[in-house]
Amino acid sequence: MAKKSKIARNEQRKVIVARYNEKRLALKKTLIDENATPEEREAARVALQKLPRNASPVRVRNRDQIDGRPRGTFQKFGISRVRFREMAHRGELPGITKSSW
Repeated sequence: MAKKSKIARNEQRKVIVARYNEKRLALKKTLIDENATPEEREAARVALQKLPRNASPVRVRNRDQIDGRPRGTFQKFGISRVRFREMAHRGELPGITKSSW
């Protein structure tokens, strides 16, 4: 199980990313826009750099929703490979069966 502080920090990052998402997208669009003047691009770049670091979606870690494990998580299920295996063996995941060939 991950430390509660790590899980809480990651949840806070998700909130910050959601808060600044539209502003980041608008600034990024200005940077890519070919019709924008160099001054506009420079202003957009500076504004993007002034945003909080945690406003970047790259800083959010995909964690297990149950115990917060940071690695080996299945995005489709939102749980780690270890938890997935345990739940599948207990039959808690509908439609998941152990394969044999």
